[in-house]
Amino acid sequence: MAIQLKSARVERWPVAGQFVISRGATDHVDVVVAEIEGEGALGRGEGTPVYYLGEDAAGCRDQILHTAAHIAAMGAAEARAAIQELMPPGAARNALDCALWDLEAKQRGLRLWQLVGCDGAPTARVTAFTISLGTPGAMAEQAATAAADGYRLLKIKLTGTDDRLRVAAVRKGAPDARLIVDANESWGQVDLLTEAEALADLGVEMIEQPVPVGTDALLDGVYAPVPFVADESCHTAADVARIGAFYDGVNIKLDKAGGLTEALRLADAADAAGLAIMVGCMLSTSLAIAPAFVLAQRARWVDLDGPALLARDREEGFEFREGMVGPRIG
Repeated sequence: MAIQLKSARVERWPVAGQFVISRGATDHVDVVVAEIEGEGALGRGEGTPVYYLGEDAAGCRDQILHTAAHIAAMGAAEARAAIQELMPPGAARNALDCALWDLEAKQRGLRLWQLVGCDGAPTARVTAFTISLGTPGAMAEQAATAAADGYRLLKIKLTGTDDRLRVAAVRKGAPDARLIVDANESWGQVDLLTEAEALADLGVEMIEQPVPVGTDALLDGVYAPVPFVADESCHTAADVARIGAFYDGVNIKLDKAGGLTEALRLADAADAAGLAIMVGCMLSTSLAIAPAFVLAQRARWVDLDGPALLARDREEGFEFREGMVGPRIG
């Protein structure tokens, strides 16, 4: 039953072009990969450092190496429970947690969705495709290209400045697409109701993380025509009680939560609080998307385009076709 860490390593994956949000631009992503062995089976998991928390891939790798010695004599399920206490939420715990889920499923001859307790096999879901920050004209071109590639749900990155111009440009570039926006905490000084109403008139159906972390009460009493969804303000199930009164939904990312184990708890807490569920991701390969895809079956909005934003993906990666994400067939 005992497990052992086979490897913990950093991998660099190039981005297709450049990925730009309000905090900066990048042309690559560094991820940490954990591999755990036990009873002739191998479990793998991947995490992407949460940059706004100061994480980096090398530090995440070192966390995994440090924790491995404490769980070496355990079985997969016992180790997964133990790391919830031994490690803080973040990319390192995510990679290790998902590797342990993968290992346990293989040891028991189950698919991950069966081990999690889903009623049926996951099916392809419509996924958002992210429109990076740029001039309105450049974002309109991105939107037109994405729509031509079959994407029907576009996620627009915003900055708090000229946001209506950017959304209007994307709408012009992709007139038939569904639109959601990610303000990335940039609306702290914005008239929230007026801005939400203006974006609703442009067809926006959801606004993600409008205000800075810690200022969520700015949303109190703002009855917007579109839902507000917490991202940076909600990492784990414990956060729901604090922010639930100000938001209509939560964006669950396994890297923030620290793995599938806590992400499932967060989804349950959101359900209990009457909050809509969004399942998102960082820039990542399909190895990180696999466990998130299981959780995405419960989501109102799915934003699992991380691999689609890379220049290349793992050979066994997910398929992105006609605006949907699903397991590759054949």
